[in-house]
Amino acid sequence: MDKHELGAFLRSRRERLRPEDVGMPSGPRRRTPGLRREEVAVLAHISTEYYVRLEQGRAASRPSGEVLAGIASALLLTEAESDHLHVLAGTAPSSIRMHRRDVRPSILALLERLPQTAGFVTSATFEVLAWNDLAAALLEDFAELSPRDRNLARRAFLGKPSATGTPLYGVSDPTEFRHHAVMSLRATLARYPADPEVVDLIDELRSGSAEFARLWERHDVLATPTLTKTFHHPVVGEITVDCDSLALTERDQHLVLYSAPHGSPSAEALSLLSVLGTSAAEYRAL
Repeated sequence: MDKHELGAFLRSRRERLRPEDVGMPSGPRRRTPGLRREEVAVLAHISTEYYVRLEQGRAASRPSGEVLAGIASALLLTEAESDHLHVLAGTAPSSIRMHRRDVRPSILALLERLPQTAGFVTSATFEVLAWNDLAAALLEDFAELSPRDRNLARRAFLGKPSATGTPLYGVSDPTEFRHHAVMSLRATLARYPADPEVVDLIDELRSGSAEFARLWERHDVLATPTLTKTFHHPVVGEITVDCDSLALTERDQHLVLYSAPHGSPSAEALSLLSVLGTSAAEYRAL
């Protein structure tokens, strides 16, 4: 059980709720935002003293599944937040200690067979592990980068802006991606608390980016999927793509696919990029 993170997560979820959200009267003006601890305890059917110890990181033992279910219900947690709560409390099945960076051979082969689709695989820490030629042409030639510099979260928060004014390949939603990255990395840390690569990356981002540090303190863990993205490419111009992210659950990785409707201007732009190859990515880097 990660007592500190569990307490911080409970506090963040409690403070976002209003009494009327859970059917309670607002009453007199409150000094602090959110529900009171005793109100959460009543709703969760546990003692106030025990809930206070949980939130302050002083609980002598991990809470039972029944207690966690009561707290999740009291705090109106989503399914993703409830799962995260169980991971922090140490009641979820533990995964491997280190996150995996080796990509399944069948996925590598699939990347090369995808027609008119930019595809790449990311790790649990947003490192780009594998990619096809069209992804390199649309984004950049990852083969020219070290594994450290292939990390999209590090690029999003610490990278130098390109000619387009953003370190994220001219993408139209850099703020949305950064928020998504923080939420995903918080869940990753809960799964791999002893993985030095995970811990060091998050420490680096917290110390190097005020925006990351601010978002990190929100303790959000539910990411809304992004269905489309628009890139402003220096060679072929604006490209709007459908964005599909497929979970490779056994290795805790994601296969990300960018495609465009057949016959659309964006599909024609992708076709041109497939012909230009990495020379288009080299132009972006200038």
